Amino acid sequence: MKISSGHQEAATPVVAILLVFSAGLTFSFLDSSAKFLASEGFAPPFIAWIRFAGHAVLAFLFLRPWRSLGLFATASLPLQLLRGMFLFGSTLFNFLALQTLQLAETVSIAFFAPMVITALAGPLLGEWAGWRRWLAVFVGFGGVLVITRPGLGVFGIGHLYALGSMLSYCFYVIMTRHMGARETAESLIFYSALAPVVLMVPAVPIYGSMPHEWLHWAILLSLGFYGAFGHYLLILAYRVATTTALAPYAYLQIVWMVTLGYVVFGDLPDLWTLGGTLIIVASGLYIVHRERQLRLKATAAPLPPK
Repeated sequence: MKISSGHQEAATPVVAILLVFSAGLTFSFLDSSAKFLASEGFAPPFIAWIRFAGHAVLAFLFLRPWRSLGLFATASLPLQLLRGMFLFGSTLFNFLALQTLQLAETVSIAFFAPMVITALAGPLLGEWAGWRRWLAVFVGFGGVLVITRPGLGVFGIGHLYALGSMLSYCFYVIMTRHMGARETAESLIFYSALAPVVLMVPAVPIYGSMPHEWLHWAILLSLGFYGAFGHYLLILAYRVATTTALAPYAYLQIVWMVTLGYVVFGDLPDLWTLGGTLIIVASGLYIVHRERQLRLKATAAPLPPK
């Protein structure tokens, strides 16, 4: 018996939810490790480069390109490199933001990304949003203003870096959508890890520093694993459930970020951060709900007569 797309979206497998929740934990470990290393004097550009170097090695071993050189084939190498640099920029700006912001603050601003993608998808991809989703975008932006509070002496360079990280990630997602039909999934994974490593090699002698403690070595070497494994968990999740169905559960990462922020750094988000986060999450969930409604409506529409 064939299951309708509506039932497919409504019944989200528990394993997929657990995979997304685990990916959020893995990415939270990545951010916590980067914040710790930055507090120990390591430069964020070097931390970000190490993170992608480890990711590239793991991707190379996992994809085993020596079995088929087709992995290196690409419709547009410049676009692959640009997409990889957007992902690197998102990571670098995030690590820079973590020097002065709490984990909960950076992830709360990152949660605004789906709303910005909704806004950018119109002019860049021709995927125009209706007035309801645009209203949700503006409400979500209000949540960002609650967190950053510009003009009240709260907005600082860390918030600017966090916004830069979020915007860079949005362009990375937009390019992924644009290139998805012409590039293989394997090439998108491989080049997104390889491009930052190769292009940022000249910066390593400038920002790099040799660790002198085993703990620093261990944390640096774990960064690539956290990044690669987190993305792998998401890939597994999206194999058994739709992106729309899983989108709300990504917001559960705030639980891990608040917990690790308190346990590792003794930080607790203030009421402004919590309030702004709730506004952003509510706006994001509405956009997910609205897109699902439109998808189900389109699926249920009768076929035109032939």
